Amino acid sequence: MNANNAIITAWVRNTSMVVIGSALLVLNACMVGPKYQRASAPVPSAYKEIPPAGTQPGAEWKPAQPSDGTLRGKWWEIYGDPELNALEEQVNVSNQNLLAAEAQYRAATDAVRIARSALFPTVATAPSYAHSRTSGTLFNIRAGNLTGGARNIYNLPVEISYQADVWGSIHRSVNASVESAQASAALLENARLILQATLAQDYFELHGTDGERELLEATVKSYQEYLKLTQDRFKSGVASGADVAQAETQLRTAQAQLIDLGVARAQFEHAIAILIGKPPAALSIPARKIQSPPPSVPAGVPSVLLERRPDIAAAERQMAVANEQIGIAKTAYYPALTLSGDGGFQSGSFSNWFLWSSRFWSFGPQLAQTLFDAGRRRAQVAQAQAAYDATVANYRQTVLTGFQQVEDNLAALRVLADEARAEEEAVQSARRALEISTYQYKAGTASYLQVLTSQTIALQNEQAAVNVLTRRMVASVLLIEALGGGWDASKLPSATDIAAGR
Repeated sequence: MNANNAIITAWVRNTSMVVIGSALLVLNACMVGPKYQRASAPVPSAYKEIPPAGTQPGAEWKPAQPSDGTLRGKWWEIYGDPELNALEEQVNVSNQNLLAAEAQYRAATDAVRIARSALFPTVATAPSYAHSRTSGTLFNIRAGNLTGGARNIYNLPVEISYQADVWGSIHRSVNASVESAQASAALLENARLILQATLAQDYFELHGTDGERELLEATVKSYQEYLKLTQDRFKSGVASGADVAQAETQLRTAQAQLIDLGVARAQFEHAIAILIGKPPAALSIPARKIQSPPPSVPAGVPSVLLERRPDIAAAERQMAVANEQIGIAKTAYYPALTLSGDGGFQSGSFSNWFLWSSRFWSFGPQLAQTLFDAGRRRAQVAQAQAAYDATVANYRQTVLTGFQQVEDNLAALRVLADEARAEEEAVQSARRALEISTYQYKAGTASYLQVLTSQTIALQNEQAAVNVLTRRMVASVLLIEALGGGWDASKLPSATDIAAGR
């Protein structure tokens, strides 16, 4: 009968625990602290600079809509260069900085699972066995005699502890971990975009160097012919030695410029090798000049920039994390409720260890409340609020920087396109001037100094034309990077994806 009463008593107490636990789950819905709202950011109704061809100049502010003209994930394919495509693909799998960022994201997803574990009870056990002997000279008051001897203690305890999330502190910690992981994912994509854009810039700079190298090779060949012309005229007595010396100086200067280009080309090639995770000795890129101007880049409307740049998305998620920290700091004003219990079997002999009569257990709640802390909690809330204000400022600054970068490169493409047209006309004029001065020199009506001047001007304009084309290609890459490279915030992993380790 006593055993049955003990069982009934235990059942009643366990049922009480379930009821209390259910009540706590209801209380967990109480979330202390501010509800997160995305801070506003300054967004213009239209870009100041005229977008490239293929976009809508002066478009009104409106939500983004799907369009075939928008950038896609593999944005570099817009250039139609198979060699560039192959190099860009290697960045994703071999770049060490990108692999480090990916590892940081995995660590952030693991932090979510760590935070989520606090929503569940902690169960621990520590089985033990002890063989001990008490002193034989101690007097046992109850027995009225001396005691002593050896004994065994077999212990199998199970401890359960659960902190009730009455005020939402744990839930806010989980949310903050999820938002931190999303920020890490956005930073990963931002690092990927930066590395891909850097590779494209180095690639076009390298081939821009190839274009200038081809120009100087043709110039050296032309100057060699001019040197032979002055030498022949000197032998014929119709030209002075000064003409020969001037022609030779012009030739040697061009040769030195041609040799110097090897430094820049080698460095660009080495940089590309590192970006794709290879030692410089493992990569050789064939020489080839840039053949065509950059394609048009669809800029879209300013409002979509907030969703298309991963660094803006990361700043927004960091703002959400800081908002959760305010709520966590405010929960310190409220009492913390912990439910704990332990039980198991304990016996002095192994044969009686798991008998029902060897059981033991205890259960009880604990309520903890700070009564005085000299303003510590108030300062912690103020500190969390200040940290949140800093993330809001960082977010708005990131947005402003994004618009600046788009406007800068829209302006660069527009101005450089005009400059390219003017430079092409200058090149044609310089070539005609060189032809005229050369004809006049051969006819004896002009000095060789006039030929030298025409040569210098022609070379300068041709070099400027090559450099402008290279700058246009780089500006188009920078514009794509400023627009987010085809990424958008919908690609951020959800809380479910993060919990599943995706």
